[in-house]
Amino acid sequence: MFRKAFWQAALERAGKTAAQSALLVIGADQINALHANWADVGGFALGGFVLSLLTSVASSRVGGVGPSLANEVTSPPAPLVKEG
Repeated sequence: MFRKAFWQAALERAGKTAAQSALLVIGADQINALHANWADVGGFALGGFVLSLLTSVASSRVGGVGPSLANEVTSPPAPLVKEG
């Protein structure tokens, strides 16, 4: 939990959850983005973000090094090697 890779993965996960939460609120109004209550959308997105971060922190003590219970790998991907 005290590694940079953990927080990068946790923030990515929280950002995805925030986007999903925002879409949930917009979708509940039949995808009418012009008439959506953007304060509610932002509030739900922020709530999803915070809940995701809390879940990642709680999971760090159970699953291992990553913010997931599945002990996912949080190291950066290997660089691509150019051929030729």
